[in-house]
Amino acid sequence: QVQLVESGGGSVQAGDSLRLSCAASGRAFSILAMAWFRQASGQEREFVAAMGRFGPVIKYGESMKGRVTISTDNAKNTLFLQMNMLKPEDTVVYYCAPRQSNTVVVSPSMYDVWGQGAQVTVSS
Repeated sequence: QVQLVESGGGSVQAGDSLRLSCAASGRAFSILAMAWFRQASGQEREFVAAMGRFGPVIKYGESMKGRVTISTDNAKNTLFLQMNMLKPEDTVVYYCAPRQSNTVVVSPSMYDVWGQGAQVTVSS
């Protein structure tokens, strides 16, 4: 089993930046792709970004495209999401999720392990 610990969330002003981290442990060596999703209360989980652990495929969702960059530090089994030019509508909980397949997919139903979530709050 893979365990995930997310960090880096917080409260910022509109236009600020944040970097989320997702550290994987346990059977982290089995992870071949990872993704970030976000979810507002009462809403479905929304795709933000995903990538193959060893590249080269990277996909971004439309809601944050151009403002986020997904990356990994494979030596540390850690996934990152750099978020820039944050907007109040980015105020949601962000989740990371791994896959044991190297196919980069955008549907949350294709992921079955999730981090605890990182709250991001952006004020205007």
